[in-house]
Amino acid sequence: MAEHAATSPTKVWAMRAVYVLISLGILLLELLPLQTQPRSFAGPDMILLLTFTFALRRPEYVPPAVVGLAMVLADLLLQRPPGLMAALTVLVTETLRARSEGLRTLPFTVEWLTAALGIVAVMIGYRIVLAIFLIPQAPMLLALSQLLSTAVAYPVMVLGAVALFGVRRVAPGEVDTLGHRI
Repeated sequence: MAEHAATSPTKVWAMRAVYVLISLGILLLELLPLQTQPRSFAGPDMILLLTFTFALRRPEYVPPAVVGLAMVLADLLLQRPPGLMAALTVLVTETLRARSEGLRTLPFTVEWLTAALGIVAVMIGYRIVLAIFLIPQAPMLLALSQLLSTAVAYPVMVLGAVALFGVRRVAPGEVDTLGHRI
């Protein structure tokens, strides 16, 4: 029987720091005034993609508190209702974390579909809550373009996470340094 590599606590904490640093870098790029004219097409929500990539591939790298803090900071800096996107993202991330073990042996397309359904859940939940409280929203076409671009960009985020940071799926039977199954 083959020995599986153990995941050390140092590596887990280092990858949590990488997640936070990437999130901060994405926020910095989103806040830069690169375009002065309003756009008719919204790009993907990169922090949401990053969170779902980590949650489906290596759930131990994104505990709920870290995800919540990163998303609350994003809410505050991007002038969204504080905590709304954070709460929805934490809820969906925990759902994805619970399903990640079942996705380990399935093809990538199933993982992509699962992530896309999570993206749809967050975006629709966000719009529903805003509508309930009569908060002004972005036009529907702009929201749909962001939803589609986010779902389509998931494979690119996974490819980048694997190539740059080694965020691979947990192998069946992989253990941490204490011998607990991941």
